[in-house]
Amino acid sequence: MSQLTDDCFAFGGKLIPVADALARFREILTPVVDPEEVVLGAALGRILVEDVVASRSVPPHDNSAVDGYAVFFDDLSPDAETVLPVAATVAAGHPHTAPQQHGTAIRIYTGAPMPAGENGAGPDTVLMQEDCRSDGDHVVIPPGIKRGANRRFAGEDISEGNRILEAGVRLRPQDIGLAAATGLTSLPVYKPLRVAIFSTGDEIREPGTEAPSGTVYDSNRHTLAALLRGIGAEVVDMGILPDRLEDIRGGLAGAASEADMILTSGGVSSGGEDHVKAAVEALGSLHFWRLAIKPGRPVALGQIGRTPFVGLPGNPVAVMVTFLRVARPLIELLSGARPSAPELFPVRAAFDYKKKLDRREYVRVTLRRNGDGVLEAEKFERDGAGVLSSMVAADGLVELPESCTRIEAGDIVDYLPFSEVGL
Repeated sequence: MSQLTDDCFAFGGKLIPVADALARFREILTPVVDPEEVVLGAALGRILVEDVVASRSVPPHDNSAVDGYAVFFDDLSPDAETVLPVAATVAAGHPHTAPQQHGTAIRIYTGAPMPAGENGAGPDTVLMQEDCRSDGDHVVIPPGIKRGANRRFAGEDISEGNRILEAGVRLRPQDIGLAAATGLTSLPVYKPLRVAIFSTGDEIREPGTEAPSGTVYDSNRHTLAALLRGIGAEVVDMGILPDRLEDIRGGLAGAASEADMILTSGGVSSGGEDHVKAAVEALGSLHFWRLAIKPGRPVALGQIGRTPFVGLPGNPVAVMVTFLRVARPLIELLSGARPSAPELFPVRAAFDYKKKLDRREYVRVTLRRNGDGVLEAEKFERDGAGVLSSMVAADGLVELPESCTRIEAGDIVDYLPFSEVGL
């Protein structure tokens, strides 16, 4: 297992642009999980450890793309029908062993290997059966076919020795299918990152239990658990810890011993009952990254021993935004994934908005098509960082860069659909 250096998260105290924070992560973070070999059936969503090189071409031989007749193009008349005897039939998985003679046709089925010729050069063209007419033991071929039609070449899809999958990719169904096409039965992947999460506070209650006056149900922990599982992490759920320093210290120490990373929300400010900050500092180190981001801003990064700790803001919307744009890239790097950024799409704003200079802001929006069929982004009616229902109602976020101070209806803005980040 790779481990982080001490104080790797130490950084300046000024407001940090989000792009600078992500660049810093790419400089300092390496995978902290070990590799393992898994069968293809267990590889979906896992992160590939190393490049995969094809040990076999796909297809491994020239073959027919259709059901029809394999012929030598030079045997065909360019302006009249050609009648050829049908010498044999070839099906997929059953190569024709005898060389095909010029002046003959071979009945061939989709995927069947192209026959060899007398001197190694076999037929080069396949006629679709729908375009031909059978006449006893002969086939009648119309003019007009192109040389090489309906013939697939060996290695047309994959060439032996070529890289087919890159290290750091999160494996999709098509990636697994490609590996199987070259004959692989397993792939080297990183073990899932084990992330410990917990909530703190005497006012926090588990959903389904009694919630007397002055208490609230715990939403952030369940939100974070779902976000983590959505990117393939294994969640170590430590539940709710009381507002007592010794309990939180004990919980953090236990989490550091069995998890690859610790992720929390809230509890790291300087309030009288915010014991997470003191507990982390007693066990390791803690640095506050004041990100130039709204909603969000304070993100705590540190270490307990060599186990990274990330403390997100406490408001539910700020939790989700900072997770998606800050914590998720960090987690993917620790998990072995190659750096990537979600795609932003230009849409037209259907709202006016003012913001501060030098701060990146994320506005919750829904999409609609106006009378001209153009996609427009409508701002959610409430801005509060505690309005979690806004993340349910929204389709995504409009990202406003640091240099922007004002948006007017009709301006083109960058839109991040929730589908781009797995929501």
